[in-house]
Amino acid sequence: MTIEPPAPGEPRRPTGPRDPGDAWVVAPDGTRYWGRFGAAGLLAVDADRGVLLQHRVTWSHFGDTWALPGGARHENESACDGALREAAEEAGVPDASIRPRLLSVLDLGYWSYTTLVGDVVTPFEPLISDPESHELAWVPEGQVAERPLHPGFADSWARLEPLLEVRPAVVVDAANVFGSVPDGWWRDRAGAAERLLSRIVGLTVSGIAAEAIDLPEHTWFPEWSVIVEGHARDVVSTSADPAGAVSVVRAEASGDDAIVAETRRLVDGGRRVTVVTSDRELAERVTNAGASVRGTRWLLDLLDLHEQSNA
Repeated sequence: MTIEPPAPGEPRRPTGPRDPGDAWVVAPDGTRYWGRFGAAGLLAVDADRGVLLQHRVTWSHFGDTWALPGGARHENESACDGALREAAEEAGVPDASIRPRLLSVLDLGYWSYTTLVGDVVTPFEPLISDPESHELAWVPEGQVAERPLHPGFADSWARLEPLLEVRPAVVVDAANVFGSVPDGWWRDRAGAAERLLSRIVGLTVSGIAAEAIDLPEHTWFPEWSVIVEGHARDVVSTSADPAGAVSVVRAEASGDDAIVAETRRLVDGGRRVTVVTSDRELAERVTNAGASVRGTRWLLDLLDLHEQSNA
């Protein structure tokens, strides 16, 4: 594998210096891949309009095909950040309009491409904001394969299209989770709930490994619901979660009943639900409601791993 800088005069975006990531990776067989630090693209999913595709200009790699807004990652840039930055640069996608759902990674060892599948939470109109596009268009999912696709995107689309119906959600029995750690939580249940909530917020940013919830691909970003009861209902969720990434459900009576109700609501809404509890009776009830169950240690291990990797 070798690194090959862009040729003098090679077409590019018109403003700003090149980033060190803007280079070709040349594979042992001579195949060239754009992005010294890998590349990333955004598959934006709009529930009403379909997915956002870019009709690539003729001079680009595999020009005149349809693919995703995307490009080379910057050094030390996460794949998620790289996909959103490139989508903003190439298609005017507002950062706050996308909620990440899934990361799919093609890793060749010497080069990688990461597709961020993100749901449109605030509708927007794409805007051609650099010279790399003939056209940007919302394409219904059933019509994507009818277009001449970039071969890399064609391969990933075959895997990702069936997953667009998969929407994971995690429901957390907060009392059962913080009650499993003897750290004095009983003296301040609202404070214990706030600490747990702030830790879960970290997972909404990083996502969780696909195998942790028995799903394919690399990383998923579930919807999170945390059920609090008793004195823990006094948790100040805006302090621990100012962006509102986690839904806090305050049980008016039985916490178990609230967990079952939230599980049923999500299952009825088409979510693939995982409930975190070590309570056997509750586990049976939510299983009957259509959820899978993980014990409290499962979540605590995920939180510890996330915090260790970001220390």
